[in-house]
Amino acid sequence: MKQRKIPMRKDIMTGEMVPKQELVRVVKSPEGEVGLDTSGRANGRGAYIKLDVETANQAKTKRTFDRAFSTKLPDSFYDELIAYVDHQVARRELFGDE
Repeated sequence: MKQRKIPMRKDIMTGEMVPKQELVRVVKSPEGEVGLDTSGRANGRGAYIKLDVETANQAKTKRTFDRAFSTKLPDSFYDELIAYVDHQVARRELFGDE
């Protein structure tokens, strides 16, 4: 049977290529709104970050997505990102890779 190609994306914090399933996408819509893209298919410009709480905390400290999208994001966005990443990490530990 033929091997399926694994889509790879670049982590905005580390710059390394990682399988898309191990990342969370943050998207800036054409209207200028920035938010989490849980489906990975929303329209707009996207940036990826690893599913790792430490990496999400670094993104908040360095204001990484402010620079990536050339806009000022509130702290509540970064808190939502950290909570989402923490939830996904706990889910993977409980149910394994799905």
